[in-house]
Amino acid sequence: MSTAIGIDVGGSGIKAALVNLDTGAFIGERVRVDTPQPATPEAVVLATAELIRPFAHTGPIGIGFPSPIVGGVATTANNIDPQWVGARADDLFAAGLGTPVTVINDADAAGIGESRFGAAHDVPGVVILLTLGTGIGSAIIHDGVLVPNTELGHLQVRGKDAERRAAASVREHKGLSWHEWAKDLSEVICAIDRLFWPDLVLLGGGVSRKADKFVPLLDVRPPVRTATLLNAAGIVGAATAAAARA
Repeated sequence: MSTAIGIDVGGSGIKAALVNLDTGAFIGERVRVDTPQPATPEAVVLATAELIRPFAHTGPIGIGFPSPIVGGVATTANNIDPQWVGARADDLFAAGLGTPVTVINDADAAGIGESRFGAAHDVPGVVILLTLGTGIGSAIIHDGVLVPNTELGHLQVRGKDAERRAAASVREHKGLSWHEWAKDLSEVICAIDRLFWPDLVLLGGGVSRKADKFVPLLDVRPPVRTATLLNAAGIVGAATAAAARA
């Protein structure tokens, strides 16, 4: 049985688990700690190292991080401290954890998890995963291969970022009905569809647990399914990515 640690760094929490790479299942319990505030590089790396210390694991470690990662460098900091912009995330985590790590964008990690073990497994063509939460994260998978660092949540839809129109947080903040929000989400999916013509759209994030309330209301061309790994997708995908690069 091959294993790896997957870590999901978020704006509010850092989560980790040891993953069975043959099945995508967690080995033991997932662990979590609040993300330090402010979420500076030093504080986040230290919290992550303390979180995974009990695993006593010597294999691959993968980290899903809330920023596009280009050549190991974090390029944005929407939900973490601005000190991360331009920082070598891979080197910082490797030094703090005392071992080489693989750092990728968090939505990309979720996309890899769904492609390997979830709703995108063995789906040919173009699959786009949208994670609906505070913002909108995205991952594009083509014939099982990730196209990294897409930021479709920042696609302009009628002069406004897509995530400012249809993130799950927007529905809650504005008190929108499911019908009203489904209309806004449909507009965003249609804008993405005009650019990429996906064969399948997957919707993830916490709100996907209530998919029955809004997915049937969507008026879009591509088929839409709910991501099946839910909050485990990022951890599983990060572990999978680490094992692939080991």
